[in-house]
Amino acid sequence: MFSHSHDIVVFTDGASRGNPGPGGFGAIVVAPKNQDSGFMVQELGGREERTTNNRMELRAAIEALRFASSLNAKRLTLYADPAYLINGITKWIFGWQKNGWKTKGKKEVLNRDLWEELVGIIGDKKVDWKLVAGHAGVRGNARCDEIATLFADGKSVALYSGILKNYRIKNVLDITGDAHLAEKKETGRTRSRAKAYSYISLVNGVAQTHKTWSECEARVKGKEARYKKVFSADEEHRLIQEWSGH
Repeated sequence: MFSHSHDIVVFTDGASRGNPGPGGFGAIVVAPKNQDSGFMVQELGGREERTTNNRMELRAAIEALRFASSLNAKRLTLYADPAYLINGITKWIFGWQKNGWKTKGKKEVLNRDLWEELVGIIGDKKVDWKLVAGHAGVRGNARCDEIATLFADGKSVALYSGILKNYRIKNVLDITGDAHLAEKKETGRTRSRAKAYSYISLVNGVAQTHKTWSECEARVKGKEARYKKVFSADEEHRLIQEWSGH
């Protein structure tokens, strides 16, 4: 039986091979078990044949919170790297709901079905949403990305379920140390040589994020479009806001 006096910690990520294309999601739920047994870890993941990166990011959060609900969780901290998810659920969604699920630019909100599902699964839970740097050394995020990518590629994935001390991802809860390392790594290189955080494309007024240039190129090639390489979660957030009319 699980004790619920402590926060449950969740990591999530999503991936797709093309937008749309086959995709996968990954999540890690770390929950207190009891005073004697410490913490348990449950990895989650899945695949959809035709989806987008943003939809997989949302699906990862939904399924992680669904599992947390099975533990009667009331308080959670959720770490994820997409600004689309974090800013959507903590900022944009209030305006969307007020405006009848339309953006400030009077356009229909994309992925409304999943946003509504996410709101429903949150219910009365207290969720602390945390944006982390992607691909920058945060162990929980990196493992979720690995799970999501393997599912997107149609490969088999062994999902761990067991006690924390036997989990192969050591120090998975050490967010501060990893975040500091990521920040130090990022400030030590120039933008021109830095690895992209993501790529953003705008086609027919719809902005999408891509983890690789090949995915972005596939969406914009031969079309009247805009695209840009970005180097941080904050830059991704600002550009999505600017291009989506939030």
